[in-house]
Amino acid sequence: MEPLNAAQRRACFQQAGDRAGVHAPLLAALHAVHQAPTLSDGEVGLGISPANQVALTEVETLPGQAQVAASTVRSITDRLIAQGWQSADLWDVDRGHYGDRFLTALAEGYSPPPNDTHAAQLEPCDGGALLRAYVQRVEADHLAAGLPSNLAFVDGALLNFLEQVPATYRGLSHERDGLLEAVRLWRKLDSQSAAIHSLLPRGSTSEPDALPATDRLDIALQDLSRRLPLNYAGYPHQREALLRLVQCWRQLPSREAAIASLEKRDPLSPDLTTLDPALMAFVQRLPGHYLGKGEQRNALTETFRLWQGLDSRTTAVRTLGVDPESLMSASPAALLDAARQLDQQLLRFVQRIPAAYRQTDAQRVALLHLVRTWRGLETGEATVRSLVDDLRQLQSARPGSPDAMPAPVPDLLPVLQTEWTLDTIQLHGAIAPGGRLTWAEATQGGLYLPKNLAAMRAIVRLATAMEQVATRLGRSPHIIAWHCSPEAARALPGPNPDQHTLGCALLFYCDGLTAQQIYWTLDPWWTGGLGRFTQYPALVYLESSGAIASPEPDHRVRWVH
Repeated sequence: MEPLNAAQRRACFQQAGDRAGVHAPLLAALHAVHQAPTLSDGEVGLGISPANQVALTEVETLPGQAQVAASTVRSITDRLIAQGWQSADLWDVDRGHYGDRFLTALAEGYSPPPNDTHAAQLEPCDGGALLRAYVQRVEADHLAAGLPSNLAFVDGALLNFLEQVPATYRGLSHERDGLLEAVRLWRKLDSQSAAIHSLLPRGSTSEPDALPATDRLDIALQDLSRRLPLNYAGYPHQREALLRLVQCWRQLPSREAAIASLEKRDPLSPDLTTLDPALMAFVQRLPGHYLGKGEQRNALTETFRLWQGLDSRTTAVRTLGVDPESLMSASPAALLDAARQLDQQLLRFVQRIPAAYRQTDAQRVALLHLVRTWRGLETGEATVRSLVDDLRQLQSARPGSPDAMPAPVPDLLPVLQTEWTLDTIQLHGAIAPGGRLTWAEATQGGLYLPKNLAAMRAIVRLATAMEQVATRLGRSPHIIAWHCSPEAARALPGPNPDQHTLGCALLFYCDGLTAQQIYWTLDPWWTGGLGRFTQYPALVYLESSGAIASPEPDHRVRWVH
């Protein structure tokens, strides 16, 4: 078994730090300095040995070492605070990491007393080496996130954020998770269920008319969020709790990203982009509720006008294919036909919204107007509240229930093309006329679109040949890699990965077939390159080697790599 790579080790340290409220670079530094003991998974540890109720089995792998080390650091911090250490003794607010005095104490090691059941033995280490390793990792993280050298603003920004929470809390899942994480880390708990139990002990509400558990939890969380600023003393676990709150609330990828958002002083006001799933759910359900009523038609027409940026309702109706002037003297039957035609065009417009929505301000304004008029709401604020309620239902609904997010409907099929150009490529369009392979498959979803005609023509030629491959195999090929960048090509297996950059080579497999079966089937007929891999028994390499010089026949090549 291969050892963990650097990214996997970082993930171990991050997960352990997130659980215990410990700055993850410190765990990485302990690992770098101790490099002991040797573990059963081939890794080396963080200087952690079994003690008290921590058994050997808990610390014989790197993930186990990281988790117990995080708990041990938390125990050490708690004991130092109990001995009278202040926040400034533990944390350097200007540099945004643990202080030198704390790191010196940590380097001296730790033997947990019998009543410290979650900590283990931490061996002593070189304090200077620990400080250097830790600071190096912290500075690298800060540099990668673009953080300033002085982070003294963080505590004030966190408290300002926290003070706005009660008024802006909407009960959305990421907001609730953020507050639960803050409670968990603040109270030094290891799970959200423990945090919930600390807020709502069993038996605390026995009345038959008690509020639902979620509502009671929301009330408790909001109440607690009002009290937290009064109890903030700047201790590391408190800071980590609030940073975790910001990270979850704003749905950010990392602790450092949360700090960056605090530096920008982004307001805590509701972000309308979070309502987009609710808007799309509303739009997808709308055709099933459309009855052709005048107010419904007017609402959709105005939405179309706003979406398209048209100057008047008359222009919108004309754009939809109905001449308003001809209706002035039209018969009742003609008016009915015009209404039906308008309804058809409006519903087609609605059906295409999910695929056409680019989250622009104008588009969102149009959709918010649609919700407001359709539901008869008086204000924009009421519209937002109704969509928040929709979003809460979407987040808690069971799959397949009426309240769940409707399954997305594919956009209308792309226009069939017999001749492609670089400007007309459609990701979901068949590359070869009548074929099954699309430009999305050839370019990894548009990540590696061809940038010149040579690559485009190579892709078309190989796609055309692949239709015959599928026919001979009796199965559809699953494309693993086709056209890509030189950097991506270098990571692919095979003796000549550069061919992928030309668009004339691909890797594929077929359900139920081995690479040998595919190879034997194609070998007598395929005139280009054909290869298989001893390490990957399902994977086949196919190359149309004459793709650039198209009049020339392919060069027959066979290999096992």
